[in-house]
Amino acid sequence: MKLFDPTSRPVERKVEVARRPTTLNGLKLGLVDNTKFNSDTLLVKLADRLRRRHGMTVSVTNRKRSPSHEIDEAGIRALRSQADLVVSGIGD
Repeated sequence: MKLFDPTSRPVERKVEVARRPTTLNGLKLGLVDNTKFNSDTLLVKLADRLRRRHGMTVSVTNRKRSPSHEIDEAGIRALRSQADLVVSGIGD
């Protein structure tokens, strides 16, 4: 039998945070729709607002199979190579 000890500490791991751009003007935007209700609507509205305010364009979109699934490697490569900034919609 396996027991879960809720008092144990989480496993620590190093996380590298992406550098933030100095400006949003003219950047290429990557969108990740996590398939939750209204996630797609939220992303479209946000992308439109960023386009109007900063001249950003959507260069790549990715729709997850479900909120709990990860983006596949091909999707990650596309986001890395085609987008300057990525936004993941959460919906609900």
